[in-house]
Amino acid sequence: MSGIENSGTSEGRIKNATLIAGPTASGKSALALKLAERDGGVIVNADSMQVYGVLDVLTARPSADELTRVRHFLYGHVSPAMAYSTGSWLRDVAVLADSGLFTEKPPIFVGGTGLYFRALAEGISEMPEIPTEIRERWRWRLNEEGAPRLHRVLMSVDSAVAMRLKASDGQRIVRALEVLEASGRSILKWQADKGHPMIDLATARFIVIEPERELLIKRIDQRFDRMIEAGALDEVKEITAMRIGAELPAMKAIGVRELAAAMAGEMSFEEAIERAKIATRQYSKRQSTWFRNQFGPEWQRIGGEAGRQPGAADA
Repeated sequence: MSGIENSGTSEGRIKNATLIAGPTASGKSALALKLAERDGGVIVNADSMQVYGVLDVLTARPSADELTRVRHFLYGHVSPAMAYSTGSWLRDVAVLADSGLFTEKPPIFVGGTGLYFRALAEGISEMPEIPTEIRERWRWRLNEEGAPRLHRVLMSVDSAVAMRLKASDGQRIVRALEVLEASGRSILKWQADKGHPMIDLATARFIVIEPERELLIKRIDQRFDRMIEAGALDEVKEITAMRIGAELPAMKAIGVRELAAAMAGEMSFEEAIERAKIATRQYSKRQSTWFRNQFGPEWQRIGGEAGRQPGAADA
């Protein structure tokens, strides 16, 4: 989105949308809440981890109080046992738009997943529906055989795709295989088809929060301490008890692996907490780099104190 590209039109079905992006713990949820209350809008999640159930605390989802103040959508609505894609998210946004929700309530999309914002502003290629039996079979094979083995399978049937993927990238390998089997067409050909913007670019507002690095690190560390106090360990116990595949996105949420290792006696809780904080800092840096390189001049860049208010979310 370094200069938004689309298929020749800026007119999408969702008018007067506000997009608020920023790294984790930058205060974007607080700003979204402030704008939604001022403008009578609704908040729509644009963070790929906050879509999953169970992990309310560890993914810094809005609090119960915030949920009562403004209507929120697409938070915690996906089972951790599922792999949820950008395409799935965009289809869920389309369902909300088709319901008429955004006609009277301007939507505020807030999150840290750059690909979700790109999908809103540029659209994405249509992908074929994958029959349940095909999806389950390939995911079972991923669990049983591992990503490197399936990468070799992909290399034998669609080498152009396989050469673009790491042999350890199980999710993308499986996605390419299931698309090929379901449609008889390479995922590269599906991706080459141009999409259409979901939002009306002429009436949209684009905001990206760029906090000072030292301030952001401080917020990250303080927030993770609050997560522990608020029940993060209970969430890790619950999701671990589900015995779902370690390759699924929800299991890669920062804090799950670290705290699970501490509960198993593989490291101290102090070490687990410090590792999770370090991982969060690294993730926030990758987010900031992506936004800086991918977002164009249409994005208003503001400091990290924008929209802050006592008790507001730090997402």
